[in-house]
Amino acid sequence: MANNMTDTITTPDNTTATTAPNSNAGQSWFNRPIPGIKQQLTAQLTAVETEPSTKCSNCHSMITNTALIFNCYVCPHCDHHLPMSARERLNWLLDQVEGETGQEFTAKDPLGFVDSKPYPARMSEAQEKTGESEALIAMYGKLRNLDIVACAFDFRFMGGSMGSVVGDRFVQAAEKALEQKIPLVCFAASGGARMQEGLLSLMQMARTAAAIERLRIAGIPYIVVLTNPVYGGVTASLAMLGDIHLAEPKAMIGFAGKRVIEQTVRETLEEPFQRAEFLLEHGVVDEVVHRHQLIDTIYRLLAKLCRVPNVDAQ
Repeated sequence: MANNMTDTITTPDNTTATTAPNSNAGQSWFNRPIPGIKQQLTAQLTAVETEPSTKCSNCHSMITNTALIFNCYVCPHCDHHLPMSARERLNWLLDQVEGETGQEFTAKDPLGFVDSKPYPARMSEAQEKTGESEALIAMYGKLRNLDIVACAFDFRFMGGSMGSVVGDRFVQAAEKALEQKIPLVCFAASGGARMQEGLLSLMQMARTAAAIERLRIAGIPYIVVLTNPVYGGVTASLAMLGDIHLAEPKAMIGFAGKRVIEQTVRETLEEPFQRAEFLLEHGVVDEVVHRHQLIDTIYRLLAKLCRVPNVDAQ
């Protein structure tokens, strides 16, 4: 017998057992209380997930583009030097940009060169990708209290290859430095001469070397900063004819690539072959400078060469 409070159940051995009161008695199964659904808390998105970011090619860390710009494109995790575009580098170097030179020169297609695509198509593709008209940009302005001319290669533009327009722009920058008797600084980053222009690209080696020789005779300083990478005809000409050669850490510098040399000498070349630190030990490079100290180093060298008083106090 059961009442409304407890239920009595008869067991096989004729004993009785009392069950606990049923709190849901009188309620339909469809009307039973349903427990609420617990919502999972989502983690707050980080800056890397919400802002445009870049992956470090060395440690594979994701870094926001804003952080990279403020850190001069140096990875804050592993100190790896990421590439900078030519325009970014010159704007970073110069405290005041007074003008740009060489923009009137444009590339032609004298050989009608075609590989997998015509040369004009490659040029258009590179211009659209980089927003620049050629692989070299030359500007003039002030580095602190010094008037200088500076030029930089953009490796994104067909590997920073040196064609006739690159030679024209470099020579014009050197002539401006010669005319105004102010120093010339060049940031080199190139794969070498541009094969689409054949012999015309190789002629730029002689043209740039002649312009640098005129600077030397006039006693005008010319500093080269070797960035990653510098190869081929650029290394064999303007990149190795400076009064002082600086290099960024771990920059690859050479004339022929590692694979070509190994096939020629039939030997395996191990790291740090062609690295800036290796070349420093063998006297090819004067100093390897971290990017954070590069502007100060360039200024001090130029100020000493230009005989600016009280350089160390500035």
